[in-house]
Amino acid sequence: MYNTTELSIAEKLLQVEAVKLSPQKPFKWASGWNSPIYCDNRVALSYPDIRAYIAESLIDTIKREYPDAEVIAGVATAGIPQASIIADRMGKSLIYVRAKPKDHGMTNLIEGRITPGQKVVVIEDLISTGGSSLKAVEALKEQGVNVLGMVAIFTYDFPVAAEAFKKAGVKLVTLSNYNALLEIAFTKKILDQKQLEVLSKWRENPSEWNAE
Repeated sequence: MYNTTELSIAEKLLQVEAVKLSPQKPFKWASGWNSPIYCDNRVALSYPDIRAYIAESLIDTIKREYPDAEVIAGVATAGIPQASIIADRMGKSLIYVRAKPKDHGMTNLIEGRITPGQKVVVIEDLISTGGSSLKAVEALKEQGVNVLGMVAIFTYDFPVAAEAFKKAGVKLVTLSNYNALLEIAFTKKILDQKQLEVLSKWRENPSEWNAE
């Protein structure tokens, strides 16, 4: 059901606890949501072998899905190190998009040199609702560049995110996803059947979910 990369990335993220699962003692997200899962892919940067595997997987995806890409754009902050590695290995131009303009100097929102018409691929580490990611895409489009699409390491696969990307007309490709993660976690006995059901239920309505 899932390809090798989807399952392998999920397994590696669990291995280094870049993804933590806690059905009984949920985490509190910045949005206020209670969640049985917390994902911080920046942890993977501290592990050279896994960092390299993620980078090569992102590069393979870009070559396959966006062969005409000229510029690699990282979304601040977690997308920046991934974009930097990729741009260097691919010999591409690198830029990054801030969450908000600097409050001094040139007050830049986009750092680096781009010109109208250039073909850009945006790099993210995690897709939740998609709001901040699409805000970065909009900032790039306002500069007249051609945003080919986005590549991310992991997505929760929230319907609201899928709808947002569809509405914005932005192609999104991810290395792994929530369901692949659950399959690996269950196979590796990180989750039992009851915990698996809790995590599956959370994804249905995360804003209203509470641990039972």
